[in-house]
This record gives sequence, structure tokens and C-alpha cells, in this order.
Amino acid sequence: MTMREKIEEAAARYPDQRSAIMPALLIAQRERGHLPGPVLEEVADILGVERIWVYELATFYTLFHTEPVGMFHLQLCDNVSCMLCGSENLLKHLETVLGIKKGDTTPDGLFTLSTVECLGACEMAPVMQVGDDYHGVLDVARIDALLDNLRATAGQVASVEHASARPPGE
Repeated sequence: MTMREKIEEAAARYPDQRSAIMPALLIAQRERGHLPGPVLEEVADILGVERIWVYELATFYTLFHTEPVGMFHLQLCDNVSCMLCGSENLLKHLETVLGIKKGDTTPDGLFTLSTVECLGACEMAPVMQVGDDYHGVLDVARIDALLDNLRATAGQVASVEHASARPPGE
């Protein structure tokens, strides 16, 4: 099924096409990896809505990315609860360990590091979102273990992709 077909199928569930913008953006981001201007325009055209409406949502919500992000997008909460529980020190640690600053992506494309205003999980402070998963009650040791697990996952994905790229019988 093409991206257009997926968006049209999702949009059919809404009486007003404007209400389908967020699901359409999620579909487009899954398909294209991020949402540059031409993709936002394509989504607006598919839905038949004003382009500015699509742009407004794509740039407001932190779950949408108008620029490429790494395989793992690390979004550390920096709201007051997380800050009081040490998120500032965790950010410094992540920047040091990954060799990047907030807003950057590692040269190997594995990690993008961001901070977000609130993840709505104060009971788990400090908390970080990686993809769709929340990781809470973080400290340096848990961050390091998480990064190790993510690197291992990336290695497994790479070896599966490499194996599937080989011609049959090799």
C-alpha cells in the first residue's frame, strides 16, 4: 500500500479532513523518515487541506521531525520535575558519551539528542523517550546500559539488513 493510500484510508475515518492531519503526518513520517517541506505539501494535497495547517502541526509537536534524526532519537525531558531529579547532569553525560551537543546527531547516524519540555511522566523523573518507549528513573548507569542496548539493537538490524542484501545461496 502506498503512502497516499494509507493516508486516504486513515482520513476516511474522520468527518473533517483537518482532523486527519496528525494521523497522516504519522504515516508520512513512518514512510519517509522525517517531514521536509515537500512531504508536508504532499500530505496537505492528499488531504485537500491548507498547507499551513499541516506545517503548524508538524512544527508544533515534538513527535514530528522536519529534519532527519538518527536511528534512535533520545528525547530527554527537561521540565522542572526531571530537572530537580538530575536531567541537566544526564544531558551533560549524554553529550560527553555521544560526543555531540543537544540538537545534533552522531556521525554514525545512530543517535540524535534532544530535550523536550515535558513527557508527562513526572513519576518516572528523570525520564527520556526513545522512539515510542519511555525510560525513567534514570541515572548515569541506566543511561549507559540503555545506550549499550540501543547500539546492540542497531548492530542486529545492520547484520539482518546485510544478510538480506546477499544474493541467495551465498
